Amino acid sequence: MASVPLSSLCFYQRNFASLSFSYGVSESLGFASGSLGFSSLKKNRGVRVSICRAASVMFRDLDADDFRHPLDKQNTLLLRAIPGLNEIGKALLGTMTEQIMLLENIGTSVLVSKNQLPELHQLMTEAAAILNLDAPDLYVRQSPVPNAYTLAISGKKPFVVVHTSLVELLTRKELQAVLAHELGHLKCDHGVWLTFANILTLGAYTVPGLGSLIAQSLEEQLFRWIRAAELTCDRAALLVAQDSKVVISVLMKLAGGSPSIADQLNVDAFLEQARSYDRASSSPVGWYIRNAQTRQLSHPLPVLRAREIDEWSRSQEYRTLLTRALQMNVVENV
Repeated sequence: MASVPLSSLCFYQRNFASLSFSYGVSESLGFASGSLGFSSLKKNRGVRVSICRAASVMFRDLDADDFRHPLDKQNTLLLRAIPGLNEIGKALLGTMTEQIMLLENIGTSVLVSKNQLPELHQLMTEAAAILNLDAPDLYVRQSPVPNAYTLAISGKKPFVVVHTSLVELLTRKELQAVLAHELGHLKCDHGVWLTFANILTLGAYTVPGLGSLIAQSLEEQLFRWIRAAELTCDRAALLVAQDSKVVISVLMKLAGGSPSIADQLNVDAFLEQARSYDRASSSPVGWYIRNAQTRQLSHPLPVLRAREIDEWSRSQEYRTLLTRALQMNVVENV
């Protein structure tokens, strides 16, 4: 890609093969979108929804560590312990690269605003308010590959890009969960680290001699961290959706959905599929295959993400966050 996505909703991209702007959900998960349409925003909608849903709990004092996944915390510490990583990343991400990334995205997408695709603007504004975060710019880009990603360039306002095929595939609530996932990267300051990960994995191979050594030694650790960061951002999606089935439905549809069969998909069946995967990989041989399968992936497997978010939705940690936020909302309203 002519620019590097700093985060993405995609699931099991292997290596960052080129500086192409959209690295896909998988080798084969592409869904055609014939026009820049947003029919999914009109489905199952009898009336126009106001900017703040009455049932939404707003997290006024939310801190990133309140919902950060333990693996994210652990792998962030390991990444920070790598000597010279920041310096290498800054050297690879120069001013020219920043400008290419920025202009490529702005020049090939539609900027969402109150006057341009206002319903999408509403979803982003509401999600940012729930997470107590300033809303970034939102762009819609024509692409048959369902995807969404965030770009955070130092000194410039971050922005989120959503592909048209993703808009066509998801319901309104599911699309907002996707936006919340991307906001989670901003809330947790993942942007810079994801930039370094992408650039190092791509660019280090081009550095004579030392390049391949750097890339090979960092690749596994970087991918491990990115996978953990994705689990954190799925939690951000749940904090906004406040319904685990909405988040799991997004994962399920991106794993094996299309607009024509989306209404036949079953979240409970997908969760049972996740449990069967756990059972199948519980033996020594299964554990080895599972680790080999995921080691070079930039995102956890969809079934594993579904299981993780289902478990967290029933955890005391999540319930405590909701209760604390609800109490603050009541006090503010009084």
